[in-house]
Amino acid sequence: MRLLEVVLIAVNFGLLFWAVIANRKVGKTSVIPLAVAFGLVIAQVAVEGGRWEMIPAYLTPFVLTVYFYMGRRKEGRRSPIAFSIQMVLLIMFLIVSIAPPWFMPIFSFEKPTGTYAVGSTVYHWVDEQRHEPYSENTADKRELMVQVWYPAAEGGKEEQSTYLQNASKMTQAISTKMMNLPAFTLSHLNLIKTHSKLEAKLSDSESRYPVLIFTHGMNGYRNQNMFQMEELASHGYIVMAIDYAYEAAATVYPDGRVALSRTDPNLTSNAEYTKHIQLWTSDATFVLNQVEKLNWNDPAGRFTGKIDMDRIGMLGHSFGGAVTLQMVKNDPRVKAALSMDGGFYGPPVSDKGLGKPFLMMYSEETYDKVMTSYDDVAKQLGGVSREAFEAPRKEYIQKSGNALAGGGLSLLIPGSKHASYSDLALFSPLLGLNGPDPRRDHRIVNEFSVAFFDRYLKGKDDSVLQGLAAKYPEVNFKVNQ
Repeated sequence: MRLLEVVLIAVNFGLLFWAVIANRKVGKTSVIPLAVAFGLVIAQVAVEGGRWEMIPAYLTPFVLTVYFYMGRRKEGRRSPIAFSIQMVLLIMFLIVSIAPPWFMPIFSFEKPTGTYAVGSTVYHWVDEQRHEPYSENTADKRELMVQVWYPAAEGGKEEQSTYLQNASKMTQAISTKMMNLPAFTLSHLNLIKTHSKLEAKLSDSESRYPVLIFTHGMNGYRNQNMFQMEELASHGYIVMAIDYAYEAAATVYPDGRVALSRTDPNLTSNAEYTKHIQLWTSDATFVLNQVEKLNWNDPAGRFTGKIDMDRIGMLGHSFGGAVTLQMVKNDPRVKAALSMDGGFYGPPVSDKGLGKPFLMMYSEETYDKVMTSYDDVAKQLGGVSREAFEAPRKEYIQKSGNALAGGGLSLLIPGSKHASYSDLALFSPLLGLNGPDPRRDHRIVNEFSVAFFDRYLKGKDDSVLQGLAAKYPEVNFKVNQ
């Protein structure tokens, strides 16, 4: 919980317990605790911003008022039973007030560890060569929103970026499209700040910077890996994240139009997922073309001549990891790729490997599913044959092996879940998306991500990667032959 939230609950419940224990009635001195209680609510909402999780706590001044004025009683004299009931009710009220903001926190992102400050901007790009496949109007072209994080010059007075732009529309989409929750559930995400400065000046410390393209998961959103985007930018990378319109949770265009996800929520098979690969790889290819144009002539002047087109990498989570794999395989501009618990959809990789640097980060959750034997779950499969159960597992293992053949890198974070490789792990422990220590998972992801791209895009030696392997022996980092 935030500082004023803690102060509000501590002080107002302190006043409530004092009033109950002392059996206080309304009097001349009552105005002071009531003024404090109401004042704290007003101050917290004004300074930090109100949220629905705090509604029970916001009611404490009214409860205190009712207690002061309720019934006829003599101060200091009441039955033990009445006192016990009042205390039990008050403790229950305290628990109800603490639980929602505690379990649905206004989380913060750890400060990036790199030497650069971080700037952020957003582009709206229209591919005039492609029709929007989700539109029946043949005049509609494919439109993408791309957010960029980059090394920023120090000392600027630019506004600190919020976590989500167009927050009310995005939080509704994330709640409903990603989580299958009521639309209001994650509305508090609009109160979260980042370390990025909006429209900051690009740092001139380097003549050109390498570029990384990030791809979110199916029904994800472009900044779902904010913990990682800012970290990479702070280490000297221009990081671009794509909203894959109509297959992201939501894409909000500058004129206010919203492209909500239209994907089938029941996608399960590899064949069904593979159908979406072509659209996403076409989008990523278009974005890379736009990056070249941006380097040639950025209308804002920020990136003109500052992008090193010979040092391009990609990274993605979940379905985005599968897209990343296809891009590094097929697009010669992509020199290195990182997949975070990604699938292996689309045309297969040769059994000789990619021939390019590739790092695969597995979650223990996914690994356990792949390694579960038919005999362990046969009773829960409802008549599914051993062959039908084993087929996708064997395909995953084979495609994974091919992608890593010939020098691919891999690691597995113990205790991690699929969402551990995204910001979703920070949302709430009630959602069951995080491992035992999501902050530690993020630190491991960030350290290996920076070291991997430093090694293969900036030409540094592999001593940092080997050092991380020694620092985190439990992740079983290895080079596959």
